[in-house]
Amino acid sequence: MPIVAQSTETTDWVSRFADEVIEESERRAPGKPVVVASGLSPSGPIHLGNLREVMTPHLVADEVRRRGHRVRHLISWDDYDRYRKVPAGVDGVDETWAEHIGKPLTSVPAPKGSAHPNWAEHFKAAMVESLAQLGVEFDGISQTEQYTSGVYREQILHAMRHRHDIDAILAQYRTKPKPADQKKQQAQQKPVDEAELEAAEGSGAAAEDDGSSGSAGYFPYKPYCGNCEKDLTTVASYDDDSTELTYACTACGFSETVRLSEFNRGKLVWKVDWPMRWAYEGVIFEPSGVDHSSPGSSFQVGGQIVGIFGGEQPIGPMYAFVGISGMAKMSSSRGGVPTPADALKIMEPQLLRWLYARRRPNQSFKIAFDQEIQRLYDEWDRLDAKVADGTALPADAAAYSRAVRTASGELPRTPRPLPYRTLASVADITAGHEDQALRILSELDPARPLASLDEARPRYDRAEAWINTHVPADQRTIVRAEPDAELLKSLDEQGRQSLRLLLDGLADHWSLDGLTHLVYGVPKVQAGFSADATPKELPPEIKTAQRSFFALLYHLLVGRDTGPRLPTLLLAVGQDRVRTLLGE
Repeated sequence: MPIVAQSTETTDWVSRFADEVIEESERRAPGKPVVVASGLSPSGPIHLGNLREVMTPHLVADEVRRRGHRVRHLISWDDYDRYRKVPAGVDGVDETWAEHIGKPLTSVPAPKGSAHPNWAEHFKAAMVESLAQLGVEFDGISQTEQYTSGVYREQILHAMRHRHDIDAILAQYRTKPKPADQKKQQAQQKPVDEAELEAAEGSGAAAEDDGSSGSAGYFPYKPYCGNCEKDLTTVASYDDDSTELTYACTACGFSETVRLSEFNRGKLVWKVDWPMRWAYEGVIFEPSGVDHSSPGSSFQVGGQIVGIFGGEQPIGPMYAFVGISGMAKMSSSRGGVPTPADALKIMEPQLLRWLYARRRPNQSFKIAFDQEIQRLYDEWDRLDAKVADGTALPADAAAYSRAVRTASGELPRTPRPLPYRTLASVADITAGHEDQALRILSELDPARPLASLDEARPRYDRAEAWINTHVPADQRTIVRAEPDAELLKSLDEQGRQSLRLLLDGLADHWSLDGLTHLVYGVPKVQAGFSADATPKELPPEIKTAQRSFFALLYHLLVGRDTGPRLPTLLLAVGQDRVRTLLGE
C-alpha cells in the first residue's frame, strides 16, 4: 500500500511515531497490514501502569488507521507464564494458592467466587471490559493456546538448534555486578512487567531466568512437569536429530523423555520468547518499559536474538511509569493497585484516554483518585471549550481528538457535561437522592434547566462514585439540621450585615453564576466597592474579608471551616433552608 497523505494532526508525538511506523512497515512488509503489539501478563490485577503498554501502540495504530492503512494491534496475553507468587490484597485468595506457584497461569484456579475458569481468565476479563469502554480495538492472542496447540513448534525447534548462538548472546550479560552497583540498579529499576520480573532481569542480574544452563549445556526451553504441572524442571539432555528431550522435576522428582517435535507442554524462556514473537508476528512497533531498556534487559538482548529467528526488533519508545496521586511505582504482583476498571468508575473514558495521549511515552504522569481529579476535570473542560472555539494549541487539539474519538467514531459522551466538582458536591450533599440532585442541577442554569439526570450521565455517576469510594467519611458534607443559634447570637454588626446582604440577594441570584457573583460580591460591597469590581481594582484585604465571610457561611451551613464550593452548596441546601440556617 502506498503511503497516503499525512494526517493534519502532525504536531503531537502520536503523529510522529505514525510517520515512522508507516515508513518502517513499507520497508519491511510492503502491502501488508501494519502490526503493532502489546504484551500483558494476567498474573494479578492489570493496573494503570500496564495500560500504558496498550495505550501507546493503540494511539499510534489509530492514527495509522485514520490515514487509511490496515492495522493489527496484537495484545499477547502472557497467560502461559508461571504463577510466581500469591499477590496480596486479592479478594477470594488465601495462602493455599501458594501450592500452585510454578504452574502456568491458566492452570491456577480463579479466586473464590469468580465466574471464570482459571486465574488468567479472571484477570483478563476485567481488562478486556475496560479496553472496550476505552475504544481500544485489538486482536488478543493467548500464549497458552499458541504453545499448547503447537503453533510455535518450528520456532521452538529452531531455538534449540541455535541454542549455542543464543547462549553466546546471553553470556555477554551474565557478569555478576558489584554489590554497590547491584544496590544502585535495584533502586533505579522497578519492573512493571510480570515477564520482566520472571526474568529477574537487569544488567548482569545474577538470577536471570534466561534458560537452563548446567553440565548438559544451555537450553532456551522450559518444560512444565507432566506430573505436578510446575516449571521447576531441568533439561538433562536434548538430541537435535530425534528431538528427544529428557527433563527432571526438582519439585516432585518426576522425569521423562519426550519428542519435542510432538510435545506442547512448555515454553521458550522469556528473553527468547519475546524476540521469537516479534519475528513470528512481524511486529513493527512495540513500546517497552524503562526496565526493559537497561543493558542486559529483555528488549536490548531481544534485539540481538530476534535475528536468529530471521526478524528485526520493533521500533518503539521506552515508556515511563504511571503513578497514582503520589503513590509509588506500581507492580501487578501486588494486590491493591488501581486498575483501569477502578479509574473508569470515577472518570469518563475520554478523560482517561487524554491522560495517556497528552504526555509523550517517556514522560511520567499521575492519575488522580483524590481531590486532584476535580482539577483534572476543570482542565479537561477548559480544553473542550478551547477546541470548540478554535483557540486550542495544535498539540492540545490533537490530544483532545485522540481522547474523544477513534478511527471508528466518537466515544459515547455525557450530553450535558456539567463541572465534575459541582456534580461531586451535589452527589455528596444529596447522598443518593436523585430527585434532590435533579432539583439542584436544574437550578444551576435557569435558562437551560436540566430535564433529566440522564443528561448529566455518565459524568454524574462517575462523580457520585468518587464521592462514595474515595472521600473519607469525615470529609463528607452534612448540612446542619438546625441553625447554630449560639454563633448567630455572637455575630458583630459586620457579620450580621454580611448575612443580610447575602439573604437579600438570594432570590435574584439563584443560579450557579448568580450565586458565585453574590458570595464574592458581599465583602466587596461591605468595603464600599462595586460587586463587579475586579481583583486589580481591590485592596489585598478584600481577599481576607472574603475568606472570613466564606468560613462563616460554612460554619452556619455545615459546621466546618470548609466544604463544597459555596454557590453549589447554597443551591444544594435550597433557598428556604439557607434562609433558616442563616437566621432569617
